[in-house]
Amino acid sequence: MFSNYRKILSLLIFSLALISSYSFAQNASDALRLSEIGLGSNARALGMGNAYYALSDDFSASSFNPAGFALLKRMEFAGGLNYSKFNNSATFFGNKTDYSNSDTKLDQISFAFPFPTMRGSLVFAVGYNRDRDFNGALKFNGFNSSNTSMIQALSGKDDLPYYLFLTDANGNTPSINGQLNQDGTILSSGSIGRWAFSGAVEVARNVFVGATVNVISGNFQRSRDYYEEDVKGIYRNVQTDPTEASTLGFNLFYLNDILDWDISGWDANVGVLYQARTSANYALRFGADIKFPTSYTVKEKYTVTGSARFASVSRDLNDPIVSEVEYDISTPYVFSGGVAFGYKGLIFSGGLSFIDYTQMEFSSGLNASDMSYNNKDIKENFRSTLNYNLGAEYTIPEIDLRVRGGFMLKPSAYKADENTSDFDKKYITGGIGFLVDESFAFDVAYAYGWWKDLGDNYGTNVSRTYQDINTNNLVFTFSCRF
Repeated sequence: MFSNYRKILSLLIFSLALISSYSFAQNASDALRLSEIGLGSNARALGMGNAYYALSDDFSASSFNPAGFALLKRMEFAGGLNYSKFNNSATFFGNKTDYSNSDTKLDQISFAFPFPTMRGSLVFAVGYNRDRDFNGALKFNGFNSSNTSMIQALSGKDDLPYYLFLTDANGNTPSINGQLNQDGTILSSGSIGRWAFSGAVEVARNVFVGATVNVISGNFQRSRDYYEEDVKGIYRNVQTDPTEASTLGFNLFYLNDILDWDISGWDANVGVLYQARTSANYALRFGADIKFPTSYTVKEKYTVTGSARFASVSRDLNDPIVSEVEYDISTPYVFSGGVAFGYKGLIFSGGLSFIDYTQMEFSSGLNASDMSYNNKDIKENFRSTLNYNLGAEYTIPEIDLRVRGGFMLKPSAYKADENTSDFDKKYITGGIGFLVDESFAFDVAYAYGWWKDLGDNYGTNVSRTYQDINTNNLVFTFSCRF
């Protein structure tokens, strides 16, 4: 029978110590998750590698360059769906494990309304874009022959191993010295959507300006199941707590933690577009967009449970440990520009986006010490990057079929990755579109992405997964102009 002396310790103290110990506590990677540019929600743009800053003549203008709305001459209704799949091949102590996660969601629904003018154009638009998803998956399994473990990393009075009797009465682990099989799974899901309110006007001949205000909502969930098991029977005759006979024969430690975010916020972007046309078959466009920092509010709920198994008894944490906090994150400015060249039915387009990730910031909600640490960590470990977008489209006039291809490069935001391209996100894209009577369009795009990543279960490079990631996105968009 386990003693009761540990049970009388304050649950509040336990909660605070527990939450502060785990890697899922608020950190710089949370700011990065909200600051990276998503793949967007428009099939034509994605098929052209999102090289769309100088095109933007549909609702995707709200994200790429709202000045493009002024090119619309008729009312437009559009919608779309997105299928995404995340594949991860992880190597852990020599063992390779494949895992995946997928979802299908509404990607876009929108209306654009041109207003009659004496000259030029005036267009307003409203709609919803889901511009980013948080799909993720990781599975690993391997024997860690070193003298480290999660149990040791978390050990201490008022922490999970202590309450599962994996330590002695002082919170130490003198009897556990690594040599455990470690395996786990991590699944993440969620997305960010934007209700966009846009307007654009032709301020001079072939010069257009526009602006968008976005009201943002979204969610993120990440769940981890983690096990450490004595597969070699090293602790068969070991008592983890010398004062508790029932702790003889440690066999298994289990940890589950779930991170839930409810996300809200707002931002705005402004754009300008210039169209030069020298003949009916030749056209050149230049576009530029400034996206102002997004102000996010994150309502976070963090839940932890766990258990331990011994030779004759199992010990469970009776009640989940729940921590709730609300904090604000602001993202960097994004400066984007592009050029598009059209000749007869062929269009070439390119774009660049500059992001200085050192400008990410935790602005309120956390205690002063944590906020200062995270913001310092951002300044020291992140860098500025230049994203590249290239795309092309050819229209086959006899059958009104548009064929597209593109490429995207999103360099890693981490300063430590500046001398390697392994961690840069690279995408090859393609697509087709059908245009009927200049009124109805149906577009399909596919994007294949690939990059490498790594992750530590605890410590630094003592229980690390090496990950080869690839993603598949299939986007369907339709539009109807009246």
